Amino acid sequence: MSKLIKSLAIAAALMSSTAAGAKDMPKIGAAVYGLNAEFMQIWAHALEEHPAVKQKLVDLTIFDGRYDALVQQEQFETMITQNFDAIIFVPIDIEAGAAAVQAAHDAGIPVFGSNTRVNSDLLNSYVGSNDVESGYMEAKYVLDKIGCKGNVVIIEGPIGQSAQIQRLEGNEKALAECPDVKVLEKKTANWSRAEAQNLMENWLTAHPGDIAGVIGQNDEMALGAIEAIKSASLKVEDFAIAGIDGVTDALMAVKNNEMASILQDGAAQAQGALDLAIKAVQPDYEPMSEIWKQYPDMPWNGGKDAEYSVPWTPVTLDNADALLAKRQ
Repeated sequence: MSKLIKSLAIAAALMSSTAAGAKDMPKIGAAVYGLNAEFMQIWAHALEEHPAVKQKLVDLTIFDGRYDALVQQEQFETMITQNFDAIIFVPIDIEAGAAAVQAAHDAGIPVFGSNTRVNSDLLNSYVGSNDVESGYMEAKYVLDKIGCKGNVVIIEGPIGQSAQIQRLEGNEKALAECPDVKVLEKKTANWSRAEAQNLMENWLTAHPGDIAGVIGQNDEMALGAIEAIKSASLKVEDFAIAGIDGVTDALMAVKNNEMASILQDGAAQAQGALDLAIKAVQPDYEPMSEIWKQYPDMPWNGGKDAEYSVPWTPVTLDNADALLAKRQ
């Protein structure tokens, strides 16, 4: 009997030790709007490569929202039920995502925004880039190239997502500086290269010879427009085309003088958000990502800032090869 009691005591001690270890390892979920395209794949991969994840100091789960606000809401409910310690949120819809943040807040789970915004004042912090700025930058490139005269088309992101809303604001700010430019068409292609190709094929048919510039609110859609132009046996160099994100094919297209792109550092957005999420669970935690050294103009400040803004990097012939080398 004494051996049995001793065995049970040892087992109980082991279970207690295991439970304590599990409790010490923060359980963090990342709810992203969708993982079909390269940019969010880069974002998610960077999260998995974070030193705290690689060293098994944090239990990370990445949820694919499949471009559906309802799916993201259900994923939040799952994380709440499973007692996650913190959540990183990349919402598909700026308004619909607020209910998910509210639910997590009510359950005592801190939520950190990354990449796209949600209309909620309950986020603990946000790590992203200024989409109004990038929308202005890409549109200005197109408008400068066509000499502030002629016709352009705008291929938008998913309607209602913050990047679409803010990049359009930037597009329109640049267009206001060129009153002689007319927007012939403006429609969403949902960040999809294939959808953008179909749109551009239709527009080229509807407006033969009239489109001088293409403002794609991300690279995938700008690349889709390029495919449509090539399929129509037209010359890409006859169009001014710009996108945003700096995905691999866009870097190659910049090298080929087919388009302009602006690098959005998804890796910095993801890893910065994870550092903040861990800090919320473990107050003594110090950031482990290198991104804080990479961007000295974005100081850590003890993880206490409400917003961290990751700078944009215009892709040029001078830096395209170096950016491509980082993808190897």
